[in-house]
Amino acid sequence: MAEITSTTQDTLFGGRVLLAQPAKGRGYRVNVDAVLLGAFAAGALGTIAPRHAHTAFDLGAGVGGVGLSLVHLGAAEHVTMVEIDPALAKLAEANAIANGWADRIAIVRADVSDSSLVPAGAADLVVCNPPYVEPGRGRLPAASRAQARSGSLAGFLDAARRVAGRRARVCVVYPAIEVTTLLLELRARGLEPKRLRAVHGRAHDKARIVLVECAAGKPGGLEIEPPLVETSPDAPPIVLAHRPT
Repeated sequence: MAEITSTTQDTLFGGRVLLAQPAKGRGYRVNVDAVLLGAFAAGALGTIAPRHAHTAFDLGAGVGGVGLSLVHLGAAEHVTMVEIDPALAKLAEANAIANGWADRIAIVRADVSDSSLVPAGAADLVVCNPPYVEPGRGRLPAASRAQARSGSLAGFLDAARRVAGRRARVCVVYPAIEVTTLLLELRARGLEPKRLRAVHGRAHDKARIVLVECAAGKPGGLEIEPPLVETSPDAPPIVLAHRPT
């Protein structure tokens, strides 16, 4: 990706987390899916008790939306953000500094497949908001967003499995229409889905995305949580009031 020449200074969580990101049309911007993934991993969506990890890895971090959410929600003591694009990685580093978390967030400028920079079994928690479009499928994204929007799911899950080792939780967000693919790809790597929650825009809409938590282990034990409806008055405040700009 070319150098980002225009950025906006936005916030998450009602102004409590600062977020510099590419201006509209100049690169991939954080959306609510990143915040939902962070909240799901943190146990902040009202279905399980809060979760805490000492060491978390955010694979394909972009400007850091998911990792910043983890730190803000108290879900991780330390987060390593892995991002291949140097311009986005630079913004992620600036966001860590701007929020006073430079000692809790490390930025690794690397492809997630680079095993020399992403060590095996290093994490207690792995979060991944992979590209939603497999290469050769769907409409081609604008050049400024192509790398973030289009890519191989398999590569990200391979990296997640390696970093997770035998003990870490792995949390992924992916389009609901592709949930079968996601679950099969996870199981093929020995990552067994243990918790799943579908997210709907409105009560009568089809599911938009799914949030899945998995871990290395024996098959079975999947809990299907109640659907999360983003426009419902009963939705957690993180959904109703804290959408990224």
